[in-house]
Amino acid sequence: MIIEEFHWSTQIAYPILTVLQLLPLASIVLLWALRRSRLLAPAGIIAALLELLVSIDLWRHYDTTLNGMQFSESFPILAELSYHAGVDGISVVFILLTGLLTLLVALYGAVRELKPFNRFYMVIFGVQAGLMGLFVTLNLLWFVLLSAMQLGLIGYPLWRWGNSPEKGLAMRRFYQFMSVSILLLVAGTVLMGWNYSDSHDGRWSFDLIMLAQTPVSETLRSVAFFLLFYGLAIRTPLFPLHGWLPVIAEHGNVAVAPTFLLGLKIGIYGLLRFVLPLLPTAVIEWHNYVAAFALSGIFYAAFLAMMQDNLRRLLAYAVISHTGLLVLGIFSLEHAAFMGSVILSATFGLALAALLFTTGLLYRRTHTTLLHNLGGLFDTLPFLGITFLIGGLAIIGMPGTPGFDAAHLILESAIHRFGALVTIASALGNVVTAGFLLWAFQRAFLAPRPSGGQPFQVIPVSKTEILLLSTLIVVLLSAGFYIEPWLTLIDKPLSALSDLYTAR
Repeated sequence: MIIEEFHWSTQIAYPILTVLQLLPLASIVLLWALRRSRLLAPAGIIAALLELLVSIDLWRHYDTTLNGMQFSESFPILAELSYHAGVDGISVVFILLTGLLTLLVALYGAVRELKPFNRFYMVIFGVQAGLMGLFVTLNLLWFVLLSAMQLGLIGYPLWRWGNSPEKGLAMRRFYQFMSVSILLLVAGTVLMGWNYSDSHDGRWSFDLIMLAQTPVSETLRSVAFFLLFYGLAIRTPLFPLHGWLPVIAEHGNVAVAPTFLLGLKIGIYGLLRFVLPLLPTAVIEWHNYVAAFALSGIFYAAFLAMMQDNLRRLLAYAVISHTGLLVLGIFSLEHAAFMGSVILSATFGLALAALLFTTGLLYRRTHTTLLHNLGGLFDTLPFLGITFLIGGLAIIGMPGTPGFDAAHLILESAIHRFGALVTIASALGNVVTAGFLLWAFQRAFLAPRPSGGQPFQVIPVSKTEILLLSTLIVVLLSAGFYIEPWLTLIDKPLSALSDLYTAR
């Protein structure tokens, strides 16, 4: 799959991947020094903006005409933990999304006054550093270790800024599931390293390029596939491994932790970066079974969402349902479906962030997310209603949003791979998704306010809130009407991946 590597010095004047990983850590040091200053929140926002600008600089210098990994960096640490970083178009999409969402989370934290500010910003920059490492590393073991670090940090905002008496339960459930996820990933990674050592006189390596050049034995490939796949599927989350999400959605933090956990599809990225390139034979052998789980999850979660009266749980089931469509696209094993899955992952991240931030800002005013206590909010908070509607329409792939083209690419490929019945069923599942999201919008914003409902404070939408939500709306709509640059960005790396399956 990987044809050639291009060192950073041939493309840009500084080691940009190192900067992307170290800048958030430097921001933590700065924020610790400013921990008693009134400039803490502005400094955190500026630091997040600077990281986004470096991400944009990476995008500007990325050459879409080249095959392979670009901006490559490497130096030895230990044989198994040698630092090896590089990016392709897939990585660039996720890095840009990480930079943007971190900036928006920083703005949201200032609006919601998530104090103490020093802990809040230090945690989100720690999470960002881990995410940037995940998206640039070419070492499977580094990927797993960084995943563990990032998940460990996310548990803190999940609990610290949770607003439910059961937030302790949410944190315990989160760590129970994520511990299993990491253990499965570690086991699968060790198995891949063991397979490599058998062919190289006992020398171990977890480097993506070296592993890709080493055939996996017939006795190990299915075991390695299921360990890595299930480890990533828990995190995605894919039905039936989703049990942690409704609990933390209802009892954990409203927006900050879910935006990093769910807006950035680490599981989808891990499948595309490591599982599909390293285990093509096992993927082909088991892809029909995975597709069956994905299709079941689309309907299971969509119908459960229709039964929810809590907006936060409803959004959790929207995530599970939508994940099924993403996984169906990946395991269609065609170039168009791969492209659709990457674009839909990015669209989903932006759209879900819009829904989560809107829900958090509604909770700030109403102190509830129960739909039977809401209603008539469009009269007093129309901008929040518009943002929620656009986010919902983007998730279901309405024309004018990037999800429309992405979903079309996935469904078109699903017809070729699985036939019309599976494709029609997944499309109908998307219709159900549209139904419950529009139903939630109608209940919260358009329906009459229930008599005797809990009174709430009508706080006008602030300029910072307008900036936060307007940014998401503009990015979503501009990408929807001008999607060609994003397709060009990911075309070559995904062509190489699809060629790996076309040849089989």
